[in-house]
Amino acid sequence: MAVIVFILKRPHPTSIKSWIKILVIGAFQTAGVMGCIFLSLRTITASESSILTFTNPLLVVVFSTIFLKTHYKFYQWIGVLFGLVGVSITMGAQLELKIGIFYGILSAVFWAIATLLANKWGVHFDTWVLSAYQMLFGGFLLLLSSFIVEKPFFILNSHSLLVLLWLSIMSSIVQFAVWYYLLQKGDPGKTSAFLFLAPFFGVLSGWLILGESLYLSIIVGGIFIIIGIYLVNSNFQQKNHGVKRILKIND
Repeated sequence: MAVIVFILKRPHPTSIKSWIKILVIGAFQTAGVMGCIFLSLRTITASESSILTFTNPLLVVVFSTIFLKTHYKFYQWIGVLFGLVGVSITMGAQLELKIGIFYGILSAVFWAIATLLANKWGVHFDTWVLSAYQMLFGGFLLLLSSFIVEKPFFILNSHSLLVLLWLSIMSSIVQFAVWYYLLQKGDPGKTSAFLFLAPFFGVLSGWLILGESLYLSIIVGGIFIIIGIYLVNSNFQQKNHGVKRILKIND
């Protein structure tokens, strides 16, 4: 709610249709993704949930190809698979058949859909307005859902307040604003490829901040992720065409 105060003077949607679009994005991005992650954590580990959630770049490429008729090169598909393998190696997944796996996959599906919708509709909205109201609408849906699946409570102390501020400001407001800005400016498949880095940096942060063990698999997985991101964001064909044009000019 706090960020709404700061965006009141920014350009807002003027039609009901535009507000509905923001509501739909919020339903998928905030309510759908966060809700499914929460439910998945009831039966599977955080690592397993992360792996499943961050397969969404692969789904973005698949959905873009099917629904938006976006054409990706073969090496870009290989890059997505490299990223996927890198995430799995990094987290050391040992998945068992549990209901949490279904929710984890569903969170990736919702995130992929939200990514494509934000890319398609986001150009019509102010980035901060879109980010703030989709969180507001999605958060309201999560609040309603919480009364069904749990008994909400909050213990107020310095630790919980610090966590709340970090999640509200950096992990929500700043993160979503930057995310929607990037989706407005670039290809959703290429932008989503960078999400493969999230589990990798999560494990790396655990090593630096919490003193958790850093295994060889993390380094190997990180290399796979970096290669995958490079392949998805490269355009070798365009570079080759540029070389051909230079050769023709020289001739």
